[in-house]
Amino acid sequence: MKAPWLVAAVALALVGPGALAAQTPSASKLPDLSGTWQADSPDGPITVVVRPDSSASFGDEIVRWRIASDTVYLAIGGEWLAYNFVLRNSSLTLSGGDLEEPITLARIGPPTPRPDGVPVPPVPGTPPATTGGVRAGP
Repeated sequence: MKAPWLVAAVALALVGPGALAAQTPSASKLPDLSGTWQADSPDGPITVVVRPDSSASFGDEIVRWRIASDTVYLAIGGEWLAYNFVLRNSSLTLSGGDLEEPITLARIGPPTPRPDGVPVPPVPGTPPATTGGVRAGP
């Protein structure tokens, strides 16, 4: 399993609103978090790219996300991990899940495209339960 701060950084980035396929009227009220985000970690800065196709990248890894209300679900290792998030301007804070303390990312620019030939990872198992608007990629 990846270090919790790395998983958290990816989860923060994956809050992006993403594809239009699964939007509901309340989903349109969810924040647009697509972009390039950066956070400090014990190992140095981490950069996460959130794309509107439900994919996000950090390093060489590409993962899939889902968002419901104030929770982001991140598909890693064939299962969903859940984190709470708060967006304030260009600052995004993630807590819960496997984090011992919250982590904050700063938006530093727009998202870059997913590399050619690299698919969005498949949806693991059953999608997470939702309690509000949901945004999800294809």
